Amino acid sequence: MESYLSHTSSTKKPRPYSKCQDCVARIQRYIVTKLGEDWIFLVLLGLTMALVSWSMDYTSAKSLQAYKWMHGELRGNVLIQYLAWVVYPMVLVMFASLFCNIVAPQAIGSGIPELKTILRGVVLKEYLTLKAFVAKVIGLTAGLGSGMPVGKEGPFVHIASICAAVLSKMMSIFSGVYENPCGYTDILTVGCAVGVGCCFGTPLGGVLFSIEVTSTYFAVRNYWRGYFAATFSAFIFRVLSVWNKDAVTITALFRTNFRMDFPFDLQELPAFAIIGISCGFLGAFFVYLNRQVVLVMRRQTALTRFLTKHRLIYPGAVTFVIATLTFPPGFGQFMAGELMPRECINSLFDNFTWTKLSATALPPGLGRSSAWLHPDVSVFLILLLFFVMKFWMSAVSTTMPIPSGAFMPVFILGAAFGRLVGEIMATLFPNGILFDGIVYRILPGGYAVIGAAALTGAVTHTVSTAVICFELTGQISHILPMMVAVILANMVAQGLQPSLYDSIIQVKKLPYLPELSLGHISKYNIFVEDMMVRKVNFLSSQSTYRELGYLLDSTSLKTIPLVDSKESMILLGSIERTELQAISDWWLSAERRVFERGQGSPGQGWESFTFIDEEGGEVTGWMDGWMDRWNIKAWEEEELDKPISMEEIRIDPSPFQLVERTSLHKTHTLFSLLGLSHAYVTSIGKLVGVVALKELQKAIEGSTRSGVRLRPPLASFRDANRKAKKHAAPPSTPSSPTRDRELWGEGGKREGGGERNKEHPGYWSSVQAHSRLCRCSAYREQEEQVHTVLLGLVVLEFLVANNTFCKSLS
Repeated sequence: MESYLSHTSSTKKPRPYSKCQDCVARIQRYIVTKLGEDWIFLVLLGLTMALVSWSMDYTSAKSLQAYKWMHGELRGNVLIQYLAWVVYPMVLVMFASLFCNIVAPQAIGSGIPELKTILRGVVLKEYLTLKAFVAKVIGLTAGLGSGMPVGKEGPFVHIASICAAVLSKMMSIFSGVYENPCGYTDILTVGCAVGVGCCFGTPLGGVLFSIEVTSTYFAVRNYWRGYFAATFSAFIFRVLSVWNKDAVTITALFRTNFRMDFPFDLQELPAFAIIGISCGFLGAFFVYLNRQVVLVMRRQTALTRFLTKHRLIYPGAVTFVIATLTFPPGFGQFMAGELMPRECINSLFDNFTWTKLSATALPPGLGRSSAWLHPDVSVFLILLLFFVMKFWMSAVSTTMPIPSGAFMPVFILGAAFGRLVGEIMATLFPNGILFDGIVYRILPGGYAVIGAAALTGAVTHTVSTAVICFELTGQISHILPMMVAVILANMVAQGLQPSLYDSIIQVKKLPYLPELSLGHISKYNIFVEDMMVRKVNFLSSQSTYRELGYLLDSTSLKTIPLVDSKESMILLGSIERTELQAISDWWLSAERRVFERGQGSPGQGWESFTFIDEEGGEVTGWMDGWMDRWNIKAWEEEELDKPISMEEIRIDPSPFQLVERTSLHKTHTLFSLLGLSHAYVTSIGKLVGVVALKELQKAIEGSTRSGVRLRPPLASFRDANRKAKKHAAPPSTPSSPTRDRELWGEGGKREGGGERNKEHPGYWSSVQAHSRLCRCSAYREQEEQVHTVLLGLVVLEFLVANNTFCKSLS
């Protein structure tokens, strides 16, 4: 192959020298030298995502403004007003669903569950492509502009990760780390941080939230990248708002004006704790309800098959029901249905105490908060109806086949619940709380901020929502009770349900590695030998191209192990499937046949069998074609029986290896830390099995299922064998190098199984050193066999000589 490529490259004409290209190359080298590739990449990523985020917010805001204007202009006719209120969001949602299904179905949903799977080392096709980016941006903009309870945060994290992946490929013009596949995880991690930070203008909370949501182990080297890109992106995002005159200066997105001298009293801490515990139960129930809706839609019934065939009916029906219930002149007047999502947050965070206000005499500066006041209905009932109705609406709307997140709808739900508790506290203490001779009134808006942080933390199983909240509000006055509520909410929710993203992973059955809880001892009693696959497909140095073709056709493995021979099974490395597919295609290709003929004599080859017509000088018809096909087939059969030339294949000499006695806990840690998709199991260098994410997931689910303790398949045999070895007498046979090595191996196994904290003696930290040692062991075994044969020959010769000597004496 190399000779063929060199032959073809030598025939190509050299490119002419261009001054422009040389100038551009010099500028690139200068920029990379002075600024560095990281800074250029992070600036481009932050700037791009800021422009995308602001454009989406601007477009969706204009859409909502047109929606409300149309509703106000048709106020005289209730029927036409209702039709406009219902049809407008239905058109946008159905357009988003249709566009995503046509362009890129991978753009549907949040995107964070898929990113968690990708960051664990699993390859998901078409999730980080430009088509998915376009579909996600347009579909999310249409969904946000419809006024439905869908969020921006989850899909925008996916958008930022796609942008980071595409930019990393474009950065190949600067030769460097972005061409290295090992840095791909770091790039996606930075993209997740930028997505959250730019979505709300919260760089600190965005980086922390992305770490908590997407990573089990986070590389500290990515901290500065995430913070720099998120801060730069959030800064540009807010500058664009000032430029568009949406804000006077760079401020928080939902700025509050709580008093700072005495924001809360210690007597209010029990109320904050109640908010946290209640939000824990509510968050777990939200995850459960969302999962049940998805499972119902995935059941094979006549209704689901009909909805699957007609994909626009389900989002259209959900939008129709939600829009009907929120119609302001109808039932929506009892649940502030006329407020859009951002208006809900601004009104729930205000400084007014609504229970002390009258719907007939509204104070100046109340603004959109007047929608929560009704002359005939109590504020408590309106808040309760809003919370209950929006709760199931949000759980159902996030299951529509459009780009949608759950962070913002859950954030609004938490703010409404906290506001309800705050209004109750303001009613119980109408005169406020006396402290140091001064009476301080209750701030229901502070309770709303705490409730928003607690419920979002319970649904996502994160603590960084507290940081996001004080960045969103611009005040850190309630950070202490906020942290207490968020921690309590997480403590309750984590004991009841998985996070929303892990729940989606389970429903979609993505190849994701579940977490191991701290209290289960069985993770130390299950070993790799109990869950590994022992029948392994492999290649050896003697394998032929025919065996390679059969292996590629019968399996879908991404990497295939390479062993020394079928007898020894010593692992030498692993080969990527793409490499093997390329060498297999090339070996029987027409180009190679032509090249081989050119290297041989002119009279050889299947072309020498052609028959020439002497009169016309043309090649005869069917006989010539038949002879060619026959000769090509014979040549292919001959070539397939030749051994594979390993010198032309890139081999990974150090694939990750485990020993049979590696515990489940250690295996889970290594897979999570390194993002492994599989690992080979060796015994003194010999390939004995393989462990993939699928086997590890089954072992974890079997050992940590509540109320069940599954013993591994070999546990009873291993325990009995260990007891027998413990009481057996030491052998009296003489020592030999082979026997010593066997005893050393058994002793290493016993040590690895008896106590869990020490490293297994047969496990080397360096895989390359391990492979070399295994080869040396094989050579030593061969040398010992030769010595044994020589010793036998010496003894035989001595016996023959002794017999001859005895005969001569007699």
